[in-house]
Amino acid sequence: MGKTTAEKIFASHLVDEPFAGTKVLRLDVVMCHEITTPIAIADLMARGKDRIFDPARIKAVIDHVTPSKDTKTATQAKILRDWARRHGVSDFFDVGANGVCHALFPEKGYIRPGYTVIMGDSHTCTHGAFGAFAAGVGTTDLEVGILKGVCAFREPKTIRINLNGSLPKGVYAKDVILFVIGQLGVNGATDRVMEFRGPVVDGMTMESRMTLCNMAIEAGGTSGICMPDMVTVEYLWPFIQNEYPSKDAALAAFNDWRSDDDATYERVLDFDVSNLEPIVTFGYKPDQVKPVSEIAGAPVDQVYLGSCTNGRLEDLRVAARILKGKVIAPTVRGILSPATPQIYKDAMAEGLIDIFMEAGFCVTNPTCGACLGMSNGVLADGEVCASTTNRNFMGRMGKGGMVHLMSPATSAATAIEGKIADPRKYL
Repeated sequence: MGKTTAEKIFASHLVDEPFAGTKVLRLDVVMCHEITTPIAIADLMARGKDRIFDPARIKAVIDHVTPSKDTKTATQAKILRDWARRHGVSDFFDVGANGVCHALFPEKGYIRPGYTVIMGDSHTCTHGAFGAFAAGVGTTDLEVGILKGVCAFREPKTIRINLNGSLPKGVYAKDVILFVIGQLGVNGATDRVMEFRGPVVDGMTMESRMTLCNMAIEAGGTSGICMPDMVTVEYLWPFIQNEYPSKDAALAAFNDWRSDDDATYERVLDFDVSNLEPIVTFGYKPDQVKPVSEIAGAPVDQVYLGSCTNGRLEDLRVAARILKGKVIAPTVRGILSPATPQIYKDAMAEGLIDIFMEAGFCVTNPTCGACLGMSNGVLADGEVCASTTNRNFMGRMGKGGMVHLMSPATSAATAIEGKIADPRKYL
């Protein structure tokens, strides 16, 4: 019987099965940031276990509040910084070199098909876009990962989601994943892998696939996964060209991680997205979604472009295409945070930053700050934000604030009008 990608990764990385169904896996990458890792560091130190399993396989970044906004966040950053230096973690990204973790680490070539990846961050599922098993974990699992390079999982079943048809004008990966979450519900994929397949996924860039997988957690998924293909090879080629004689050879190796044709799935869901409209959330759960036509006209106070979901160059290009030559509504604050320094530099070189600034946007350094209501775009009580982030929980971007999740295109159109707007009229 054939295996899914997740089953293949579990089988190849299995170290032990101490209890029936509980599988201890060898880890390829352990990622760390300054919000969750300092707690693990402090506990390891208290236990007399201040060491790491392999400095080369640990990647660390200060990204959630950067630069630090107060003494507490500066202390968190210092703990991570001192720890990385103490243990010789060369892949540590401090202020100036740092970016949003789930954009920065793939950009650096740290993720490969077949990898196991953990981080103390729920959106670690992003990295499954490469055909990896990537999961957010709690503090105890993170500690064990840092110390021993292993993590225990219950092997998840896989839901296959076939995305058929073709994307209409003005509809993007963010609209697709919001639609899928709306169909599944916030608990519809709990403890499951969401495997994205079909011609729509095949036609997506790696950036778009990362957007899909990034929000698997919002349906309860442990990880999102896309099949590795030549798009994956092209993205990774600068990092792997010395490992394979040709791109075709790399593709042949990566194909080993694709789900078998006769693999067994818990469920197979088919969605034709050919007539999909841009999607927007309402309320305070990611599965509360409506087509933009049903919510257009709702006023907003702030528009935010960035995050590990939609802060990549592809996203900035889409928004800039709509904003070029226009000015945002006087009732709206527009904030742009390119997800990494490289994205920022590329956007500058292409003239995108000029477009945003001329439209009236504030352009900030790469940071996660606004997404979780910590810095660089926090809402006041009663304010509403149109956001390209991934979570619209009550108070997520500030106590008493409300968030409408949407694509960069819909966010740009909304900024122009000062109310939720259909981007298709601007394309």
